[in-house]
Amino acid sequence: MRPTDLAREHGISTQAVRNYEQAGCLPPAGRTPSGYRVYTEVHAAALRAFLGLVPAYGHATAVQIMNAVHGDRLDDALALLDAGHAQLIRDRETLDVVRGAVHHLTERPGGPGARSIGALARRLRVTPATLRKWEEAGILGPARDPATGYRVFRAEDVRDAELAHLLRRGGYPLARIATVVRQVRTAGGAGSLARALDDWRRRLTGRGLATLHAAARLSSYLSLVGAQHPLLDQPEERVAQLAERGQQHDRH
Repeated sequence: MRPTDLAREHGISTQAVRNYEQAGCLPPAGRTPSGYRVYTEVHAAALRAFLGLVPAYGHATAVQIMNAVHGDRLDDALALLDAGHAQLIRDRETLDVVRGAVHHLTERPGGPGARSIGALARRLRVTPATLRKWEEAGILGPARDPATGYRVFRAEDVRDAELAHLLRRGGYPLARIATVVRQVRTAGGAGSLARALDDWRRRLTGRGLATLHAAARLSSYLSLVGAQHPLLDQPEERVAQLAERGQQHDRH
């Protein structure tokens, strides 16, 4: 195959194909006596796998996964896939929690008591600097301890921070998040939040489907190249038995 043959299948440029090879997303191409690149079905499968991984895990992670595969570090590649799945689960759980709270936003704030900036940052798994940036953008408005001057995040602030964190993960810019949070603070504002959450759920569904598509393409590529890993040499029944044994061990 020529670079144009690989590029045409995906509607990308031949330079992009060369760039992906240089980045380690494709195995090195062969060369003709005159120096032209020659690709095979192995390279085509690698490109399909990489381009399938991008919408599921992001460009940077997709590059890391393919480099791990080509470096005979299959467990590292699988760990990156696992991390992406774990993040998707956390996003779904957070979305469900916030969606369940939407109906009560204008009725009673509820939630935990006052928190320091450090405690809230740990709760959200962000840095205190991120919370200060959200405050500068008008998303958060914590009170100040009159004795120490330290920020104090009340129940309403924690709620707003949870919503901001979710929407930020959904790709919303800070200015848009500030608008949504302001609307939530006023009567009738929950409608805008509900629409934003519906949009984010659709994004999560898209990511979930993308992970299935990416897994199928990556599995096909691994089978084609015979990646070095003991389990890949086992019959499917044996792999299933080992997986079940591992699940039983985890339960005990």
